[in-house]
Amino acid sequence: MLTRRSFLASAAALPAATLIATQAAAAEPPVYATDGVAINGYDPVAYFTEEKPVKGSPEFTSDWDGATLQFASAENKAIFDADPVKYAPKYGGYCAYAVSKGYIAKTDPDAWSIHEDRLYLNYSKSVRALWAARKRHHIKSADANWPSVLSA
Repeated sequence: MLTRRSFLASAAALPAATLIATQAAAAEPPVYATDGVAINGYDPVAYFTEEKPVKGSPEFTSDWDGATLQFASAENKAIFDADPVKYAPKYGGYCAYAVSKGYIAKTDPDAWSIHEDRLYLNYSKSVRALWAARKRHHIKSADANWPSVLSA
């Protein structure tokens, strides 16, 4: 059984480098993207409609703050285009936990959660567990840090 003490001990044992913090010398782009594609090519709408990560297609894309989002279908693209704020991941798709701590980190499309109708991504599933332990607190901190953390 995982107790609070063992959880905190295991979390403390995670090396800081595990989060792969990006200390920005210059301003980072507002959206975390690999080769210009956000969320590693996963469909942001599918997290809501299918409750799982679904790979998007280069056939169905939208521009989002200078990055390309891919969708699994024309329908999902239309849903996103009608309300991008609702479906786009918070904090530009950077790790929500890292943003709450004052820095940015890449994300894993499998390390996600939806809270109060917003999509949050994390660096890994273990970091998502840290995020979930105090989600409201982390959201408040991340909201205060965003977007200034991009030029930290």
